[in-house]
Amino acid sequence: MARALKLSGLAALFAAGTLLAAMVATAGHAQETTTTAVDTTASELTTAEATTAEATTAEAVTTTPAETVVTTVQSTTTRVVLLPASTTTSSSESDEGTPAWVWVLLAILAVGLIAVIVLLATRGHGGASVEERRRHLDAAVGTWAAQGWAVESEGADSTVLRRGGESMLVSVDRSGHVSTRPLPPSA
Repeated sequence: MARALKLSGLAALFAAGTLLAAMVATAGHAQETTTTAVDTTASELTTAEATTAEATTAEAVTTTPAETVVTTVQSTTTRVVLLPASTTTSSSESDEGTPAWVWVLLAILAVGLIAVIVLLATRGHGGASVEERRRHLDAAVGTWAAQGWAVESEGADSTVLRRGGESMLVSVDRSGHVSTRPLPPSA
C-alpha cells in the first residue's frame, strides 16, 4: 500500500511539473494576428466622393499706414476615389482545436484515475495470505502465553486460550487483523 501511495505521489508530482512546463511554454507566445485580404475586381468598383479640401489664402495690401485691405481667396478640390463593391476578409488559418493546457489537464486526470484504479484493485483482493494470517495469530498467542495463558485448542484461524477458570478466543480475519474476546465459563 505504501508503494502505491509513493507511485501515485510521484505521478502527481510529474503531472504538476508537466502542467507548469506547459504554462511556462505558452506564456511566452504572443496573441495570433489575423491578416485581411481584399479582392478587387475591375467590374465591381464603385465611385464614392471622398473628402473636400479647402485652402484659404490671405493677401495683404497696404495702401496707407492706417488702412489695411485683406483679400481672401478660397478654392475647393474634389477628388473621386474608387472603392471595391465587396471585400472578402479571411483570417490566417490557425489551429482552432483544443488548447495545449486542456490536453495536459486531461493527461493529469488520466494518470490520477489509473493510480486510483491500481490502489483499489490491489487493496481489495483476498486480504492477507493464509501464511501471513497464521504468523499474526501465532504472534498474538505467543504474547498471551508469555502472560500465563495456555493453548487449549487451535484451528486454522483461531486459538482458544485458558488460564485458570477463564478462557479466551484469539482469532484472525481475512485481512490479517487479530481480535480477542472472552468466552463464557464452561460448566
